[in-house]
Amino acid sequence: MRPFRKTLAVLTAALTVTTLGTGIAEAGQDGGKAVLRYTEHGVPHIVAKDFAGLGYGYGFAAATDNVCELANIYLTVSAQRSQYFGPDGEGYPSLSEAGNNLHSDLFFQQLNDSHVVDRLVAQPAPLGPRPEVRDIVSGYVKGFNAYLARTGRSGISDPACRGAGWVRPITEQDFYRHYYAIAITGGQGAITDGLFTAPPTTSATTEPGTADQLATRVRETLGGGGLGSNGIAIGADSTAAGKGSVLLGNPHYPWQAGRRFWQSQLTIPGRFDVAGASLLGMPFVQIGHTADAAWTHTVSTPITFGLFEVPLKPGDPTTYLVDGKAEKMTSRDVSVQVRQADGSLKPVRQTFWSTRYGPVIGDVAGIPVPWTAKSAYAVRDANATNLRGLNTWFELDQARSTADITRALSRTQGVPWVNTIATDRAGHALYSDVQVVPHVTDEQAKTCSTPLGQQTFPAEGLSILDGSKSSCNWGSDPGAVEPGIFAPSRLPQQQSRDYELNTNDSAWLANAATPITGYPRIAGDIGTERSPRTREALLSAEKGGFTTDSMKQLLFADHSLLADLTAADLAKLCASFPGGQAPSSAGPQPVGPACTTLANWDHTYSLDSRGSLLFHRFTVRLGGAARFTVPFDPKAPLTTPNTLNTADAGVQKAFGDALADLRKAGLAPDAPLRDGQAVTRDGERIPIHGGPGQLGILNVMTPLWDPSRGVVDIQHGSSYIQVVGFSGHACPDSSTLLTYSQSANPESPYFSDQTKLYSRGQWVKDRFCEADILRSPALRVVVLR
Repeated sequence: MRPFRKTLAVLTAALTVTTLGTGIAEAGQDGGKAVLRYTEHGVPHIVAKDFAGLGYGYGFAAATDNVCELANIYLTVSAQRSQYFGPDGEGYPSLSEAGNNLHSDLFFQQLNDSHVVDRLVAQPAPLGPRPEVRDIVSGYVKGFNAYLARTGRSGISDPACRGAGWVRPITEQDFYRHYYAIAITGGQGAITDGLFTAPPTTSATTEPGTADQLATRVRETLGGGGLGSNGIAIGADSTAAGKGSVLLGNPHYPWQAGRRFWQSQLTIPGRFDVAGASLLGMPFVQIGHTADAAWTHTVSTPITFGLFEVPLKPGDPTTYLVDGKAEKMTSRDVSVQVRQADGSLKPVRQTFWSTRYGPVIGDVAGIPVPWTAKSAYAVRDANATNLRGLNTWFELDQARSTADITRALSRTQGVPWVNTIATDRAGHALYSDVQVVPHVTDEQAKTCSTPLGQQTFPAEGLSILDGSKSSCNWGSDPGAVEPGIFAPSRLPQQQSRDYELNTNDSAWLANAATPITGYPRIAGDIGTERSPRTREALLSAEKGGFTTDSMKQLLFADHSLLADLTAADLAKLCASFPGGQAPSSAGPQPVGPACTTLANWDHTYSLDSRGSLLFHRFTVRLGGAARFTVPFDPKAPLTTPNTLNTADAGVQKAFGDALADLRKAGLAPDAPLRDGQAVTRDGERIPIHGGPGQLGILNVMTPLWDPSRGVVDIQHGSSYIQVVGFSGHACPDSSTLLTYSQSANPESPYFSDQTKLYSRGQWVKDRFCEADILRSPALRVVVLR
């Protein structure tokens, strides 16, 4: 109690304090209180005497910045989008891939009717939330509601929801439903529309999609849904000083809606102190650091769901056979209210069917796996029983070392679909893919896969197993927290004093000098081609000699490895076109200054780079992957494949199409990046550096291309960025940047301030230690009572 009182006394004596009466009881009673200390760019440093107070401060501050987006989240998980917005809107892609509001509502209503979240919450730890987590959640809900009570709907400054009937106080159930939706985004949430299937009414059949189609769509859906990341952990041996460590945390997430990050520091003096960012509405630090350890996450390669094909009883498409015995499918009738054109509400109903393995599904991301008179497919989601991630991040928030991080990951097994990359003060670098992975061994895949599964499992790790045999269900490990998933000891992880990294490829080359092998295929591939971004990260890490400044420079150099491999050959191809005319889909295109521009290009995506816009459009027209004459060699994974195949007609036409794209957008082939890649905030055009990850750029920015104007917004890319160094000083040497800024509210002063910093290549000092917080020239204190 004494450290908290001392901190509060110093603050109230030295600073102008805004006190907000919230109707919540004083410290020591229900709700507690918190102090919000805001530093530059609206970053709150939240201090409380207990976890309930910490959650309360977080909930109040998060709602202050993003109440409309949070309300949208709670509207979604309560299955009420159609009631307010009608059935035909695009749904809410932050929480599921449902194609419209109606499918979103029916999906979440069937989850709510099943009471799966309620059952998980009711369990004791480690399967259910530990007591401290329950306190944080309770406080968070009270804090969010206190903010809403203070402003009222009509007093909300954000025009996106000012006065809207769908903004309401929330419950703890809303919070847990939100977290559960995040956990299953890599499973049921990624294939939501496939759950809308019905028993066949005739003997007509639909052929299932091919293995190639399934593998491609799974890859696109799970790997291209706006989620990716870089995590580079530099151990002592690769630092310039030969001691300490440096961590780059660089998640590539959507710039809009519910997958935005929000930054904070959470402190209970003498007990708990962590800084970083989390997804909206999560009152924990999910990517961040303590005084002695730092971590980040990257989207991992294991597919966390699998399919089972079950044979059906002849003449009864809702009865299936397991070990020769008939089992009846279960059904759940779901109803949601849907707004009609005249404003009235009408119920819409849907029946969902399920087997012992999980729900019956009719397609995977648009590729048919049809329910016929002979068989049906069911999906099992390994995260369907996972609320444990709340405990995982609570424990990570107290880590003092990479050993602590490893223990937290292994003890809770709650990370749903990401790798963990970490460093500590002692100079260790850690890569870990201890997460939720379906227990499908390579041997089981060989003996139990259906003909379709025999192709999809080696290609992408998607298991499609024979549901007619109970022996083909997922297995168990003694060291696993629950049946059906692999134990931590079976999953890839590695620690060194050199470096460990991941940029969304598999675990194989977390360190190029010490490849990781021997893990199950479902956890990722081994000995396969690495993406240009992975190769760029590995080649950079191999150089060593890192400081926090050099790591920041590496990211914002915006260098394209693919340009190194292909731009010179592309310039020569450009110069070789007869009459200076490149072939294209729309006829010959004059190359103009394109050849000289490419020859002189610096191969970066900095704002003044000339040639970057042309090269981007070339790779888009080529399909995102260059065509090389030197193939991949697993013995030389950092340097192969290489050499652009300029004799390929597709390469030549892609170049002409790129020229046509630029001209249609009013951009010259030698236009600098700033002329054709920007976002507009509050009427101000803000140029954006960086580029697509397939170009081998670490600082990923996936642009939204307007054919008439060029890049007009960012779909997803670098979001919350942190560089954390431990170099012998008591306080970590760290910098951060939230590229799209803290608030989605255009009326907020923190709506685009950090976006402008990002455009200029500047960073924000991470004020972690008490003295740094108190020295902030922007310091503003709010005491919540």
